[in-house]
Amino acid sequence: MLEATGLMVFYENMLALNNVNIRCEENQIVGVFGANSAGKSTLMYTLSGIMEDIKKKEEMAGGERITVVGHIHYKGEDISNLKPSRRAGKGLILCPERRRIFKESSVLENLKIGGYLATPSQARETMDYVFTVFPALMKLKKRVGGFLSGGEQQMLAIGRALMAQPQLLLLDEPLLGLSPLMQAILIRGTKVIRDEKKISILVTEQYARPVLPIVDYAFILENGTAVMEGTRQELLNNPDVRAAYFGV
Repeated sequence: MLEATGLMVFYENMLALNNVNIRCEENQIVGVFGANSAGKSTLMYTLSGIMEDIKKKEEMAGGERITVVGHIHYKGEDISNLKPSRRAGKGLILCPERRRIFKESSVLENLKIGGYLATPSQARETMDYVFTVFPALMKLKKRVGGFLSGGEQQMLAIGRALMAQPQLLLLDEPLLGLSPLMQAILIRGTKVIRDEKKISILVTEQYARPVLPIVDYAFILENGTAVMEGTRQELLNNPDVRAAYFGV
């Protein structure tokens, strides 16, 4: 479904991604694990096309020069030069780190905003599904986003991404700063979404342990480089990986 080859991203003279090759097959949950500044968000921005917008804004403002090299194929099509809106229209949807919901808008309004790519019937059906997967949001429909807890905001962020009708959902550190209980709720919801809606999911996290039970395949990023990859069991069998990323 998605294959990126030779991805390199430079911020001026700093190398943020170094010859990264990554893939996500249809109906898979793929994890990308790495410490802070490993390049996880840069990878997600590059795959979704947001990096192209960031690059243009920096150029217009006279800021740092950003260079992107490599190829991204999605469903057999080279989308390396497609705008993020075109990628979203093809079903490649990013749920960014730190929620990024509209805090002045209600839960319902946030979800409706997310449904800009959906037909009216798709929007109604998906909104009902969001409340099924995350029932806690049902009683919070009229609450303003800024008054939600961190976990509730993350549920809303994922729900809003679902409203855009993804076929491949990019989840950038969805568990950041959340309690173990809320992490478990979100992980369970993520697996349900894949199983029931057949949506492929690429998820990044600093700590692999909470996500490990649901991933089919995973990559380890260190300093912008993919240093290891394998199935869940293959990574668990590596003592260095277990100690660094799984806390065991």
